[in-house]
Amino acid sequence: MADNKQTYDANKIQVLEGLEPVRKRPGMYIGSTDQRGLHHCVYEIVDNAIDEAMAGHCDHIIVMLHDDGSVSVEDNGRGIPVDIHPKTKKSALETVLTILHAGGKFGGDDSGYKVSGGLHGVGSSVVNALSSYLRAEVYREGKVHMQEYVRGKPKADVKAIGKTEKQGTKIQFELDSQIFDTLEMSLSMLLAHFRQQAYLTRGITISVMDEREKRPEEDKNLPRLYRFHFDGGISAYVRHLNHDKQAIGDVIWFEKDEKDGFVEVAIQYSQAFQEQCISFANNIHTIEGGTHLTGFKAALTRTINAYARKEGILKEKEENLTADDVREGLAAIVSVRLKDPQFEGQTKSKLGNAEMKAAVETVVNEKLAEYMEEHPADARDVVGKCLLAARARMAARAARDAVIRKGALEGMTLPGKLADCSSKDPSECELFIVEGDSAGGSAKQGRNREFQAILPLKGKILNVEQARLDKMLSNNEVKSLIIAMGMGIGEVKDKAKLRYHRIVIMTDADVDGAHIRTLLLTLFYRYFPELIDAGQLYIAQPPLYKITQGKQSRYAFTDQEKEATLKEWGIGQADLEAEGEGEEAVTEEVTNDEKLQKGKKTKDEKEADKPKAKKANIQRYKGLGEMNPDQLWETTMDPKGRIMLRVMLDDAEQADAIFTTLMGPEVPPRKKFIQTHAKGVKNLDI
Repeated sequence: MADNKQTYDANKIQVLEGLEPVRKRPGMYIGSTDQRGLHHCVYEIVDNAIDEAMAGHCDHIIVMLHDDGSVSVEDNGRGIPVDIHPKTKKSALETVLTILHAGGKFGGDDSGYKVSGGLHGVGSSVVNALSSYLRAEVYREGKVHMQEYVRGKPKADVKAIGKTEKQGTKIQFELDSQIFDTLEMSLSMLLAHFRQQAYLTRGITISVMDEREKRPEEDKNLPRLYRFHFDGGISAYVRHLNHDKQAIGDVIWFEKDEKDGFVEVAIQYSQAFQEQCISFANNIHTIEGGTHLTGFKAALTRTINAYARKEGILKEKEENLTADDVREGLAAIVSVRLKDPQFEGQTKSKLGNAEMKAAVETVVNEKLAEYMEEHPADARDVVGKCLLAARARMAARAARDAVIRKGALEGMTLPGKLADCSSKDPSECELFIVEGDSAGGSAKQGRNREFQAILPLKGKILNVEQARLDKMLSNNEVKSLIIAMGMGIGEVKDKAKLRYHRIVIMTDADVDGAHIRTLLLTLFYRYFPELIDAGQLYIAQPPLYKITQGKQSRYAFTDQEKEATLKEWGIGQADLEAEGEGEEAVTEEVTNDEKLQKGKKTKDEKEADKPKAKKANIQRYKGLGEMNPDQLWETTMDPKGRIMLRVMLDDAEQADAIFTTLMGPEVPPRKKFIQTHAKGVKNLDI
C-alpha cells in the first residue's frame, strides 16, 4: 500500500518565478480579467506618468489607441533610468518592467517620489506580464533607448536606437487574449478616468487619440481626439459635478500641507437631494472611501453645527443637524497626498491610514470655519439648506415609521397584489417587478411558484429624483415595493432582511416600458445602491418576435436575430419591408423546377405549375400581456433558457450625471440629451 501512495515532499511545492504569479492569478493584481481589468492596465501605466507630474517633472501625457489593438502611453517626464541596477545587475528599465515591487516609489531620497499613485510598484511589471507584446522607449540624455518584451520576457537587452531632443517614456503594449475575456477598449470609459486625473492634477494636459478603424458601438459617434487641461483643479471638478444643478453659492476650496500629508478639499451645495462625495488618495479614486473621507464627514457636520449654534440659527432646544442633513445636495472632492498610503488590495479602493482622518478633520475644521466667518451670506444659505433637509428628515421619519408600523400591526402583511413564492430562503428567491395587471396575470400563471414572486405595479411610479423620502413613501406603488422587499429604507434599512436575492425589472418593449424601467432604476440607484453593488438587480429581456413556419417556431430578441432566422428559413429580405405589428404572413416564391411538357396542359396541371408560397408568421410582442404564460416562462422566466441583464455601476459620477439629466428638474439638459441621441434610436414605438 505504501508504494502506491503519492509522496508529499518539497518537490510538490510549486515555485512561481518572475512574473509567473501574475499570469497565473491576474485577478489578484488587476481585480478581474473582464473589461474592467482590461482598462485597469491602461490606468496603471498612466498612473506612473501622473506620478511624474505630481513630482513636478511632467506636464503632458499622450494616450493612443492604435488600429492594431495596442495602446501607447507617452509622457515628457524624466524617463525611466536605463543604467544597470546594483542589485538586479540588469538595467533599471528591465528591473521596473520585470520585477514585482520594483520602482522609484519605495526609497526615501529625493530622486524617487514623495507621493505616488502606483503604490505597490507592480503596475508596469503587471501590465508587461499580461501583455502579449510590450515595447518601451526611453528618451533620456539625448538618446532613445528601447527594449521589447513578449508575455513579460525581454527579447533582448536595452539598446540605444537613436538620438533625440525629447525627454520622457513611451510604453506601447498589446494585452494578451489568453488572459482577458475581451480586448475591446471603451474610449468613453478611458475618457472618464483621464478627465478625472486632469482635474486632480492642476496644470497637466492629458491628450487622448483614437486611431482605430473598427470602434465599439458606444464609441462610434465620439471624436477621435481629446485634450484635458484644468487650471481650476478640483474646484473645476465640483463645478462639473453641479453643472446641470441649481448651485447654492460658489465653490468653497481650500488646501493645506499637514505633517502627515497634503489635504485639498472643494465643496459646493445645490438644490438637489443627493450627495456626491468623491475621495482620492494620491490621485487614486478610493471608491470605498476610507479614513480621509471619514474625517471630512465628521468635520463638516461639526463645523456647520458649531456655526449654526454660534449665530443662533439653531436654537438651544433644537437638536443638532445630523451627518445626512449637512450632506444633502453636497458635491465634494476630498483629495489627499501622502508618502506611505495603505490601501486595501492592489485595486486601491479604500484608504486605511489612521493619521489621515485627523489630518483632514483638522484642515476642514479650520478652513471651513474661516470661510463661513468671512462669507456670512453663503454660510447662511448653506445652513438654511441643511435645516430644510432636517425638517424633511423628520417628516420622512414619520412617514417611514407609519409604513413600518402598518406592516407590524398587520403582522408584516405583504401587499395584496404581490404573488409571493413558497420558498423562504432569500438566496433562491427572485422578485419580478412587472408593468400592469395584464403582464402580471401572465407572469403569475407562467412562473415557478416555488421561488418566483410577482409584483405588478399600476402605471408609472413616482420620480424619486425630484422627491424627498416623505413624499416618496406616500406613493402606494413605491410603498408596496419597499414592503415586498422587506429590507426597509432610510435610517432603518437592513440588507440582511432582503426577502429576495434577485430583483428583476420586467417591462414592455415600448416607450412606456422604457420610462417605467428608468423610474425604477432611479429608485434603486438613489435608495438601494447596495443591491446594484451586490449584483442583485436585473433587467429581464423578453423576446421582440415569435417567428413561425409550419410546425417550427423560434423567438427573436433583436431585429438582427429575426432577420437571421428568416434568412435561414429562406424568407427573402424584400418581403420584410411590409412588416407591421401583430401577426402577418411573409411569403417568398418557390419556383417549380419541372420543365414545361409539350402540348396543352389541363386546368389542374396549370395550378400545379403556379409558384407556391412558403409562409412565415411573425408576431411582434409590444407588451408582456400579449404573451401566453407558457411563452413568458419559456422565453423570459425559465432560469435554464432566459437572458437577463445585470445592472452594474462602473462609474458613479457618470451614472449620477445621467440620472440628474434624465430625471432632474432642469429641462434644458434633458432636451439637449434627447436631441443628441435622437438619431441613434431605432424602431421607436409611440
